[in-house]
Amino acid sequence: MSSDAVLERMMTLHPKVIDLVMDRVERLLAALGNPERSVPPVIHIAGTNGKGSTQAMIRAGLEAGGSLVHAYTSPHLARFHERIRLAGELISEDALTALLDECVRANGPDEITFFEITTCAAFLAFSRVRADYTLLEVGLGGRLDATNVVAKPVLTVITPVSIDHQQYLGETLAEIAGEKAGIIKRGVPCVVGPQEDAGMAVIEARAARLGSPVLAFGQQWSAWEERGRLIYQDENGLLDLPLPNLPGPFQIQNAGAAIAALRALGKDQAACEAAVTKAYWPARMQRLRVGPLVESAPNVELWLDGGHNPAGGAAVAATLARMPARETHLICGMLNTKDVRGYMQPLAPHVTRLHAVSIPGEKNTLPAEVTREAARSVGIDAVVAGSVAEALTAVVSVSPYARVLICGSLYLAGGVLRENG
Repeated sequence: MSSDAVLERMMTLHPKVIDLVMDRVERLLAALGNPERSVPPVIHIAGTNGKGSTQAMIRAGLEAGGSLVHAYTSPHLARFHERIRLAGELISEDALTALLDECVRANGPDEITFFEITTCAAFLAFSRVRADYTLLEVGLGGRLDATNVVAKPVLTVITPVSIDHQQYLGETLAEIAGEKAGIIKRGVPCVVGPQEDAGMAVIEARAARLGSPVLAFGQQWSAWEERGRLIYQDENGLLDLPLPNLPGPFQIQNAGAAIAALRALGKDQAACEAAVTKAYWPARMQRLRVGPLVESAPNVELWLDGGHNPAGGAAVAATLARMPARETHLICGMLNTKDVRGYMQPLAPHVTRLHAVSIPGEKNTLPAEVTREAARSVGIDAVVAGSVAEALTAVVSVSPYARVLICGSLYLAGGVLRENG
């Protein structure tokens, strides 16, 4: 049986895709012998935006110094295997299939969500392969996330918190920050990226109750761009580094959080430089340079981004604002759970036209017609296209040298990466 077949079977174990409680994952981990207690030292990362990029930079810095690093992230883009990286390498098909099957057998007929059981599989994998560190990215929230079962990580990281997933995490920024701050553990240092005041107050209050040292942006560390360089400063001194290889001005703050984490772990300047120059994280303002889509529009500058909330839209807009002037078209597909107008509002000044698509194979896709109307409501000229390829053809027919950004959802981005090889 292939891993895809086992994963398909797992989808039937609980009727809800998201159901934030801890009892099911704790039960299954106990049945598996509590592998979460035997994984290499954990760095746990939560936040609304920037978790994946920050994790990628921390991993690049650690690996540059010779450390073996496990990493867990979600969702995947092209293949599930991307979620589990063992000692630097994506998990193999045989290993993944065996682990998933073992978890299904241990769980038996009991209800458990897809994310919970696959997280248990990741812990099982991490407990059986030697490494120096384990990087855990929270799936949703933090306090009740399936990854939040490690009693004593060596470090926690909270990237910027903003409004998203209100149906699960709360309506206010303070409520959402409280869920993210649920990963803070007693006495464990917490690196905190830039936050709004309401979110920062909640994070600091929890850290104070637990006696957890806070390493916060603007207080214990700062990072900024100056004369084409990344400048980082904390109580141990100043670093003058290259700009992050991940594009976008928002990566400065992600890089700062990654460097703060590396410095808290005792790593040197070489590790910090590797963090900003060697990280790779697809579908975050990723330039597509090869593949069938690129070949179909050889003169188009083609980009891909999976951001999907208002903060993500603002980050993309800031990146577009810094790019050389060029006619810019969006190919956009979003989920029906997102603040679509909030995502599009900051993009409006930078866009010539938006081509709305539905996300293939995604039951929660926002219909392309609804996406089109949302774009028009914020002043973006918008039309409907039957697919990404059809939209790209339409752009080329009127503007063969345009900049095209495919955006709005990680699920759409994953489909594009699969389609583009």
